[in-house]
Amino acid sequence: MIGYKNTARAALVGIAALLIAVPPSAAQEKKQTTAQASKRPASETKVHHLILQVNSNEPATMNLALNNATNVAQYYKDIGEPVEIEIVTFGPGLHMLRDDTSPVKARIKAIAASTPAISFKACGNTQENMSKAENKEVPIIPEASVVKSGVVRVMELQERGWTYVRP
Repeated sequence: MIGYKNTARAALVGIAALLIAVPPSAAQEKKQTTAQASKRPASETKVHHLILQVNSNEPATMNLALNNATNVAQYYKDIGEPVEIEIVTFGPGLHMLRDDTSPVKARIKAIAASTPAISFKACGNTQENMSKAENKEVPIIPEASVVKSGVVRVMELQERGWTYVRP
């Protein structure tokens, strides 16, 4: 029993010595050093890549994709790491990038002006099919570019290692 008490007492003395030897400020300094290490120069870090797919003509889905894109862009900007984000639209989601029907056109214009890490791609196949069905040219907002196929674009980016998210 005496051996146990001596061992317990020695352990408590050891813990007390550690608490005295390592003040809380040292722990704080270590935390700051770790945070600073994550803010490496862009040239020393890999570029993060994100594809956001929109294939729904729902304003809530479009806004969610825009929220995801701006949040991710801001996150990486805050830690000093580069990111590229593409929002790819096809099918009914093309309405997001149509100049005549987009419910988020003003928001896209603001994002494109302030956040160059985010780009917008419109499916050329969908644009062509909508033009035929509506018997008129389907205009795309100037902030977007047209790719031959939205699905193929998503597939090719994934094959290059981009992260895919469908909001």
